[in-house]
Amino acid sequence: MWNSAKQRYRIFEIELADPLPEIAVPADCSGMAAVIRLRGTPVGFFMEPMRGPATLGSSELASRILRHAGKQIVSERIYREKKPLVAPARSPAIDIAICTHNRPDALAACLKSLFTTGEIHGPIRVLVIDNAPPDDRTREVAAAFPAVRYVLEPKPGLDFARNRAIEEAEGELLAFLDDDVTVDPGWLERLQDAWAANPDAGAFLGPILPMELETRAQIVFERMGGFGKSFERIRYGSTLPDVETYPVGAGIFGAGANMVFRLDVLRKLGGFDDALDTGAPLPGGGDLDMFYRVARAGYALVREPGMLVFHQHRREYGKLRRQMWTWGLGAMAYITKSWRAEPEQRRKIRQWVLWWLVYQMGKLLAPVLRRSSKRWPWDMVLAEIVGGIVGLCGEYVRSRRRVERLRRRFA
Repeated sequence: MWNSAKQRYRIFEIELADPLPEIAVPADCSGMAAVIRLRGTPVGFFMEPMRGPATLGSSELASRILRHAGKQIVSERIYREKKPLVAPARSPAIDIAICTHNRPDALAACLKSLFTTGEIHGPIRVLVIDNAPPDDRTREVAAAFPAVRYVLEPKPGLDFARNRAIEEAEGELLAFLDDDVTVDPGWLERLQDAWAANPDAGAFLGPILPMELETRAQIVFERMGGFGKSFERIRYGSTLPDVETYPVGAGIFGAGANMVFRLDVLRKLGGFDDALDTGAPLPGGGDLDMFYRVARAGYALVREPGMLVFHQHRREYGKLRRQMWTWGLGAMAYITKSWRAEPEQRRKIRQWVLWWLVYQMGKLLAPVLRRSSKRWPWDMVLAEIVGGIVGLCGEYVRSRRRVERLRRRFA
């Protein structure tokens, strides 16, 4: 059920190399969630309603783990057996960019998670891109970490900040982390492994899990799918079997909170489109547009399950509804841009837009049709649909005009 008197899920970390524990769900919880690891590597995540106080025995926990993550556990064991014992001759030079605006506390937590892993050394640089700051608090946070380079980008808009990171970067890879994530200890090592196995890939993506499930909005968002919880190791190429519209609908690749690109590919493609992800009124679409363009340019995109980050989901229900509206808006803004830029792709784009509308309407009508036991919150679905319609009705063109005025103002 979407509504519950108790609006909190307890998150447990389960290490499969240790004996499975007995899980106790406290009285103030309405469910539990579990991050499943195999010798430190994340292999799965699941959440289930469970009114506390309640206890889940080790045998019951084992059956749930197998049901939700059995395939990924087997895949990880096979990967470990096949992985070469010899380390690659070198590691790639990596710039890690954190684009931020007026969230110094979140930024401090993100930086702390990076530097407490003990991995930031050698050819690794961390860039804090301070986007249109109202004060010096972000600069002060960055100064508390001597290995961080602070860069000011005065033009407001996330893609302006991302493009500034591209200008400042020097490494082979450029990673982007949102300022409201914390990084899992194995993130950098698994990125290096993914690069060693796929040095020709244009992009690397990883899973994004909730940092907490303390409010109704956070629980609803994860039950709707969140940022995606796939722990499959996938290399996306020029085609995807049985998906005629590929690579339209670039959300299958990942999300901008946790993405890494080859720097030369970003520069060859001209960087991010700064008419997308501009902040209000169009705070999205830039990551999807870049994933799509990387795939269209013929580069592989690799999903590496070990590149895990934890995201601070919105705690307020109204802000989550606004987020769903912007998701629809950003997706369709990037789609209309692609429609204008690539006439040869219009059949695929049209087909994908029709699929998206039918899919969203199906979520609204699920209780009536009774074809699925899953119940979507109608206001969230409706918000995404309305946002998508606004995006289809010229939002990208309007955003380009706004951005041109912004460039003149900061020239």
